[in-house]
Order: sequence, then C-alpha cells, then structure tokens
Amino acid sequence: MIIIKIGGGDSLNLAAIVADLAELDRPFMVVHGANVLRDHVAAKMGYHKQVMTSLSGYSSVFSDETALDSIMLAYSGLRNKRLVELCQQLGINAIGLTGLDGRLVQGRRNRGIRVAENGKKMLKRDFSGKPRSINSDLLELLLGNGYVPVLTIPIVDESGYAINSENDDIVCELQKALDAEVVIQLIEAPGLMDNIDHPDSLHGHLSRAQLANLEERMEGRIKRKMHALNKLAQGTVKAIVISDGRIDHPVRDALAGGGTWIE
Repeated sequence: MIIIKIGGGDSLNLAAIVADLAELDRPFMVVHGANVLRDHVAAKMGYHKQVMTSLSGYSSVFSDETALDSIMLAYSGLRNKRLVELCQQLGINAIGLTGLDGRLVQGRRNRGIRVAENGKKMLKRDFSGKPRSINSDLLELLLGNGYVPVLTIPIVDESGYAINSENDDIVCELQKALDAEVVIQLIEAPGLMDNIDHPDSLHGHLSRAQLANLEERMEGRIKRKMHALNKLAQGTVKAIVISDGRIDHPVRDALAGGGTWIE
C-alpha cells in the first residue's frame, strides 16, 4: 500500500502525477493540499489568512468560520474534484472525500493555541485540531471494491463540526490505519534541502537521527512538517520519499530513488 501526498503549490505537475499513478500496480490512495488555491479563493472573498506562531515555535493558520469556507471551496471543492477528474480520464476510479465524510478522519478540536501578541500571552481558539483516528472500515470498503480515495481537509471533531488540520498529521494516522509500506510526499523542490538555491544541498538519504536533527534546526511551518515526518518515521512505514512534484514523472522517479529517502 502506498500513500501519495500531493502538496498544495501552484507549480506541481498534477497531470504528470496522475499519469504515473495510472501505471502503479500496487494499491494506493491520495492525500492532497491546496494552500495556494485557498489563498486565492480567500482573497476573492475579501479574507486574508492569519498565521499564528505558538509559544513552542510552531506556526499554523488561524481557522475561523470564513477560513473554513475558503478551505471547503479550495481543498474539498475545486482542487479535489479536478484531481478526481484527472484520475477518471486515465482510468483511475477515484472518489473524492474529506475527513468529514463518513467521519473518515476523526479529530479532536484544539483546546487553544498559546501565543504571544503585543507582549502578552494568550490562548486563542479556532476551528482546528489534530486527527486521532481513521474510519478504517470505510477506507477498506472503498479500496476493496476498486475505488481510489482522494482525500483532503477538513476533518471532523468530537461534536461533528468541520475543523482544519494538517495533512502531514493525517498521513501519519492513515499510515497506521492502513499499515502502508511507502509514503511519497510530492513537493515543489527536489527533496529535503539545506538551501533551496543550492542543488548540492539535497539530502539523498536520511536516518531517523538525522531527520530529528533537522527538525531542531527548523522554524515556523516547516518545523511543524518536520515534526510530523519524525512521527511518521517512528512507525511501521518502510520508506518515506520526499520528492519533486513538478517534473515529468514525479511518482515514477520517486519510486526509482529520486528525492530524499528515509528508510
């Protein structure tokens, strides 16, 4: 079983990704983002995202009701259905889902994020949270009958409300639920790099210890992503590949040894 996580950037080659997926001879599912599209949609709504940085140094998007509307329009609407359309055109019987549908991804709403504003510490609550469990019965029903889940946010909280969450955390829960052997993360870079402007800084292979060390050096949103990668690497997954999603054969090249491999 392979989980393919597609980032949310503008330059990802979605058509090439799906073309590679159509050639896979192993079961797979897709988790995708749409952060750039969300920002465009939000701007047209007259809303501009707010980024919070917790006291522990992790950054996240403040998710009020308007932010959730932009997420539903961009992630579970336009991006999800266009990806499903591409899949259907190439013979992949995809079904677009959010974590909200069928309580596929059950989460717990954050009790609050501790931040500092204008020199004062405060607790800010919004519609965001962490995934806690996966509706494995629903996933196995779909996969067992030939459907390919194409999953995105929002997820569902304890009271049935839609909440924002991090796809990196969702992938961790999915990997555990499906016992996926390989997780491929397609991004807008050749892989994990020390400096995006220096190709020689690409990490071809990383141990778990090296990955943990990288997290310590990061700040902001990338620190959160690295934390999720570390959590994923501590599980039963056999290989994590962070590879370029902009090229002509993103999935094929990733499986052939491209990008950054964590084994």
